[in-house]
Amino acid sequence: MTDTRTHSKKRRTVKILIGILVAIVVIRLILPYVILHFANRSLANMNGYYGHINDIDLAIIRGAYKIDSIYINKKDTVTSKQTPFFASKVIDLSIEWKALLKGSIAGELVFQGPFLLFTKDIVEPKEVVKDSADFRKVLDKFMPLNINRCELRDGKIQYKDFGSTPKVDIAMTNLHLLAQNLRNSYDSTAVLPASIHATADVYEGKLRFDAKLNPLADAPTFDMSAELNNTNLVKLNDFFQAYAKVDVNDGRFGLYTEVAAKDMEFKGYVKPVIKNLDVLGKEDRKDNLLQKLWEAVAGGAGKLFENKNNDQVATKVPFQGRLDDPRTNIWAAITNILQNAFIHAIQPSIDNEISIASVKEDKKEKKTFFQKIFSKDDDKDRKDKKKDQKKDK
Repeated sequence: MTDTRTHSKKRRTVKILIGILVAIVVIRLILPYVILHFANRSLANMNGYYGHINDIDLAIIRGAYKIDSIYINKKDTVTSKQTPFFASKVIDLSIEWKALLKGSIAGELVFQGPFLLFTKDIVEPKEVVKDSADFRKVLDKFMPLNINRCELRDGKIQYKDFGSTPKVDIAMTNLHLLAQNLRNSYDSTAVLPASIHATADVYEGKLRFDAKLNPLADAPTFDMSAELNNTNLVKLNDFFQAYAKVDVNDGRFGLYTEVAAKDMEFKGYVKPVIKNLDVLGKEDRKDNLLQKLWEAVAGGAGKLFENKNNDQVATKVPFQGRLDDPRTNIWAAITNILQNAFIHAIQPSIDNEISIASVKEDKKEKKTFFQKIFSKDDDKDRKDKKKDQKKDK
């Protein structure tokens, strides 16, 4: 009798275990379709946008899932016309094991082949329309954990102006970006615990971006540098023809910048360099007289500020101020242009002179030669006002 009951309990236990196993398998098979259904419903109901996901794959063992072929389009609320905005071949969302081993539960995102398109609004031609989509809110629906690591592989950022003549279509390709420790999950003692490193191709040129930052600080706190080398300006001719009405026959462009910020204050510089600039050439013989005249003026300005030894146009524009009141020292820009033209060429490289420690240094700007000349009246006015105030007292 006892043996029968024992045997019956064993059979019941085996059936329960088999039932649980079957339920797990069924849930595992059905769950991706359930998640896909709710994800697509969320993407389809976004205000001003429409999105769709082709497929979702789960990887339960490593705590991850993959989104296959996602796209999000801007949707005109009046005409319902859709314009591509964001797409990615694959998005891998998972638990970041490095953070987990440090005792923090955080997530990581890996985008394979991401694409982002910015367009210029025909109704408001003076400014590029700033996108209102908050990707954090969109991602929160798919990744409930705080993102501590994000990587973009083989990305593309594109800008289009459908209303210009000719139409402008420029892009940054082969983008690779790696952002780490965004939630300070494994380096809590550092002042700037997070890091971002990015590289990209820009029309035969190379872009490099490096930054250290503290994303959790109350005020923006960061130290970044970027450089763009050897971009072919001829390949941007549609852009120049649409916005400057000129043709570029030859020229290479570089840009170097450093910026640091803390306690709502910032300091930095931007240094553009143009080499072998040729705006007017034999290729422009078919242009009308006014077009040739404008190109001659543009080309002449470049020749005026060109360093004869290095055959380059360059200047260095320092800037410093508060994040709620940014300013640029125009006199320093003019002085640097003339120094480059007649004295020496600015070296095409980052100067490594800006850091988080230099933000509050040299708050009183030194006057340049031209600033001393042209600001005498302003100084006199300020002195006269002080005298008047003393008399009133």
